[in-house]
Amino acid sequence: MHCLAVSVYTYEFGSKIKNKGHNINLELAVIGALLHDIGRCKTHGIEHGIEGGKILRKYNFNEKLALIAERHIGAGIPKNEAVELGLPPRDYIPLTLEEKLVAHCDNLISGVNRVDIDFVVNKFKKRIDKNLNNISNGIQSLPPAVIRILKLNNEINNLLI
Repeated sequence: MHCLAVSVYTYEFGSKIKNKGHNINLELAVIGALLHDIGRCKTHGIEHGIEGGKILRKYNFNEKLALIAERHIGAGIPKNEAVELGLPPRDYIPLTLEEKLVAHCDNLISGVNRVDIDFVVNKFKKRIDKNLNNISNGIQSLPPAVIRILKLNNEINNLLI
């Protein structure tokens, strides 16, 4: 049901983006949203995106769908963080508009419910750092993953203006 909710939201967002004149393969994005969590049949850990890509490649799905599955976590994972997390050393950052849209819509769905960006930021902050009081020069610093999520949110929302 989660994947269905993400795909419906992807369709709604993607339709608005397309109507604003942006080039998006809406069919690819919606199918990618339906399949983005296929790796959860093997693991519920952060590596489920990579496992999803492997499954889709094994069954000869389009490489673009495999990349959506691999790159949908948060707003992506850069190589240095992937290594720290024990993932194969490469970038898992969404690059195409379809990849970015699926990641964004996945962030905005908790279970089957739509949530706002503040909910998402708080959820990721709690996951990343149990001590939310990271202080850098007297200013609370956000974890890089949260900064990426906020940038992705802004990028997608700016397409609707």
